[in-house]
Amino acid sequence: MSVAAQTLAPPSRTLMFLEGRAMHEFGAFLGALPLLSLAPRGDGHPVLVLPGLVASDMSTRPLRSFLKSRGYAVSGWRQGRNLGLRDGVQHAMVDLVNELSDAHGRKISLVGWSLGGLYARQLAKMMPDRVRSVITLGSPFAGSPKATNAWRVYEMASGRRADEEDRRFGGSLSETPPVPTTAIFSRTDGICAWQGCMEKTSATSESIEVESSHCGMGHHPAVVYAVADRLAQPEGKWAPFDRSGWRSMVYPDPTR
Repeated sequence: MSVAAQTLAPPSRTLMFLEGRAMHEFGAFLGALPLLSLAPRGDGHPVLVLPGLVASDMSTRPLRSFLKSRGYAVSGWRQGRNLGLRDGVQHAMVDLVNELSDAHGRKISLVGWSLGGLYARQLAKMMPDRVRSVITLGSPFAGSPKATNAWRVYEMASGRRADEEDRRFGGSLSETPPVPTTAIFSRTDGICAWQGCMEKTSATSESIEVESSHCGMGHHPAVVYAVADRLAQPEGKWAPFDRSGWRSMVYPDPTR
């Protein structure tokens, strides 16, 4: 881990307090559904959506319902609350990736919110022949595990140290997966230091910035549109997110 990653601090108490706006972001999502229906439709390939820490498939239902309406074969992770990498969790996710890929005869896309995004990245590294693309939402893969306001909760829920990496689960967390990868982040994230949620830019990887809370990221209209846009790309023809035109008003330049 780099010195810069080690010195990242968790978001301020002010940003933590502002996480309460997640409820308003859900209202904005409901209000924006007519506009979101203009997002590109998918090609029917399977999409697995992984929830964040202590959350369940209930938290990702709005996103999954929307993606289903855009033509994808969408699945939750089917393991109840995400309490960290306890015994059996990794194997159950691997089995589910295999099951979905076999059932549809196609590679699957992985969308992971916060901790779920860390799982998505590692699964893609382990199973690149099964995974088509990865999208993470506010996932702190590039910083210290303690550069978040949730690391104590993780330790209590999982019974593991926050800085304990299991190299058998995909290797280094910060290493970019070998499939098209998009990291969506917010500088006003009140849970995870935004710098640790950004992906290195390459021919098949990118970061997209939104103005969102952490807890509302899974249903924020700008996030939902970006997810739909990324998933709709033809397999094997990945291109970076287009921020021209009206999108430049919604999606800030992440390199600023």
